[in-house]
Amino acid sequence: MKNLTAQEARQRILAKARLMGPETVSPDQAYGRVLAEPVVAQRDQPPFRASAMDGYALWAAEALDHPAQLQVIGESAAGMAFPGAVLPGQAVRIFTGAPVPVDCDHVVIQENVQRNGDLALLGPLSGQGANIRPQGSDFKAGAILLEAGVRLDAWRLSLAASAGASSLRVIQRPRVAVLSTGDELVEPGQTPSLDQIYNSGSPAVCALLDSWGAQAIRLHSAVDDAEAIAASVRDLDVDVIVTLGGASVGDHDLVKPAMAKLGLELSVETIALRPGKPTWFGTLADGRLVLGLPGNPASALVCAELFLRPLVNAMLGLDPGPAMEQARLATSLPSNGPREHWMRAKLENRQGVTVATPFRDQDSSLISVFAQADALICQPAQSGGLEVGSLVEVLRLNRL
Repeated sequence: MKNLTAQEARQRILAKARLMGPETVSPDQAYGRVLAEPVVAQRDQPPFRASAMDGYALWAAEALDHPAQLQVIGESAAGMAFPGAVLPGQAVRIFTGAPVPVDCDHVVIQENVQRNGDLALLGPLSGQGANIRPQGSDFKAGAILLEAGVRLDAWRLSLAASAGASSLRVIQRPRVAVLSTGDELVEPGQTPSLDQIYNSGSPAVCALLDSWGAQAIRLHSAVDDAEAIAASVRDLDVDVIVTLGGASVGDHDLVKPAMAKLGLELSVETIALRPGKPTWFGTLADGRLVLGLPGNPASALVCAELFLRPLVNAMLGLDPGPAMEQARLATSLPSNGPREHWMRAKLENRQGVTVATPFRDQDSSLISVFAQADALICQPAQSGGLEVGSLVEVLRLNRL
């Protein structure tokens, strides 16, 4: 369980992931959720032949090769179809999206018609399209529009709504409690003593969890006391507990001893990773999962991307990832030691080539560097030095 590779650790974590059950929500509550069941069209769309333009509906045969003068006998608007018959010599004023009268097979755009009272004078129709959208041209009744496992964005929600879905079956959001530990932490807005710092890790991890589709529950910071730490999570109704800090082996690193009081069974003890070696993972006696992240915010956020996000994805039925891509190095890198190194970097597009520039200072306490980063560069363990232009694997960060 010690000094696992990042891939080995991730595999052990994912082996404990449980797919969340389904629930029913309204479309207004479904943004970002993952479908548990397909969305099926209840009827054709459009459900009738619809005009694609503002103009006049008529029989095309009446005016194919010569000017025609037709009597306008009514109109068809969106939501208000023309109810009657259209006889030879007649036309109906029609608007975009409105039902085309059953007796008509052509819509002349209004720019090609001269209107004089109830009369419409139109020129030859040769070469013009019918300007009619066929019934079911978007989709047919019974068609599967969205498969289970799809994440709902605004465009997919629009498609679901157009299919008549008044509710959607989605995967429940994993409930994840986030607990920072340490006597040195105070919350923003409080007055720190000279030997204290503001808690910046919990807000970031909670924001990431919410963006990934989990339900983050932020807990008050816990002091360095094993019983207090255990008490803060003992009765929580959550699926996953994430702790920040107290993950190493010092006298004040009390999170694992605290979780041992709740029946902790470790699957990952340490990871051959930089930053983030003290990251650990296990299961409590009641089945809740626990991921211990380092206290330094940069380390915590790197490991959240590498281990927490794949866990959340797996619980939602999504591809766990991480989704890597390739880039060219803008600067050289020295040879690496026995731990996989994940470096914060800026990405640029240079003439169609993605170029990655690692920040000069990769100290795990530097939050300002992470705030500027677009990606994480992965340098494998025991790799030799890399020259400018070398291909590297990068994990792109979701920045707003």
